[in-house]
Amino acid sequence: MITGVGVVSPIGIGREPFWDSLLSGRSGVGRLQAVDPSDLPVKVSAEVKGFSPKTFIANRKAMKVMSRDAQLGIAASVLACQEAGIAAGSVDPDRFGVVLGADRICGSVEESEEPYRRCITDGRFDLSRWGTEGMAASFPLSFLRVLPNMIASHVSIAHDARGPNNTIHHGEVSSLLAVAEAARAIQRGAADVMMAGGASSQIEPFDWVRYSSLGRASRNSDPTAVPRPFDCDRDGEVIGEGAAVLVLESLAHAQARGAKVLARILGFSSASEAWRCNGGATGAGLRRVLVGAVERAGLKPSQLGYVNAHGVGTVDEDRIEAAAIRDVLGSVLVTAPKSYFGNLGAAAGAVEIAAGILSLEAGLALPTLNCENLDPHCPVHLVREEPMTCLNRAVLLVNRTPIGQAAALVIGTMG
Repeated sequence: MITGVGVVSPIGIGREPFWDSLLSGRSGVGRLQAVDPSDLPVKVSAEVKGFSPKTFIANRKAMKVMSRDAQLGIAASVLACQEAGIAAGSVDPDRFGVVLGADRICGSVEESEEPYRRCITDGRFDLSRWGTEGMAASFPLSFLRVLPNMIASHVSIAHDARGPNNTIHHGEVSSLLAVAEAARAIQRGAADVMMAGGASSQIEPFDWVRYSSLGRASRNSDPTAVPRPFDCDRDGEVIGEGAAVLVLESLAHAQARGAKVLARILGFSSASEAWRCNGGATGAGLRRVLVGAVERAGLKPSQLGYVNAHGVGTVDEDRIEAAAIRDVLGSVLVTAPKSYFGNLGAAAGAVEIAAGILSLEAGLALPTLNCENLDPHCPVHLVREEPMTCLNRAVLLVNRTPIGQAAALVIGTMG
């Protein structure tokens, strides 16, 4: 059972600002601020604004070894525990665990500059000098900032959660995999309460050079027009940052402490497919998870309120996903929340679960932004312009990676 949700996103920090932006159709995409985009082909991003880590992190000394990813993750965990009514010491520490999704974490240019300069010989970087000159100029604790598992470590320390602890490092499917693993930990009796979700902040200059070279990011410089999932004029994804953490517990444990159940996990499925060097993924794995998640939830496609699509806004991936959804689930309503806050990587699924829970509470399927002309090669019943009423209180969320990993999760309200 999900009893708490904490979200830190480009469209709001906390439940109310986040939901208000979704309901108002307000995008979090803007001109790239973390890096000067003048010489980059990518000009826009979806960054978290107005975030102060000191508001959420009690141990200020620990901030020296925290990446922004970790800071966002702790903030989301604090908000989640507040909503769930879990105060310090209220849960047996040995029965309180953490599973989070995380991305590759880059070091900063500022920390890299001096070690790099120390290795320059005759105007070129000399790798043989790194072990003596470069390392000597490096911040000794910098490595602790860039380990992906440090996000879950910091969260567990902050909440004295000494139970099962794990990090899932599988790109955009990380959050959904983390939530499923946390639920299994409770089911097998390893924990009473789990914090699960993901955090990602890939906004360092090294990240943006990589995104630009991959060619997946939108080159549209108008932040009000991107991303454009399933639209004829889509040209790529928008990179964002954020975090979301869910508090999971068994129904018996939630009832024993009088907690409100926000939603329950009904079914989950994950799969992958062979990636072809000359053609990428075909969507076979995606189709398997759509079938598997619905079957394990004990539902029929017609019983879903809507599908939370991956919807990154790239030409081929949107077409593959749309065809899979139509073939497996029929004319079910579809929406693409990444149109509001971009691709949040390892945090994507968790932030989208947060949106799904709030949508279930309101009985609405939110519209996809920026889709003015639905691509005829994307044959889905896409919600656009205005929210649509959902009578069925179950949502299927799906995420996938460019190389063919896929995960799907079905959540529903009680009753």
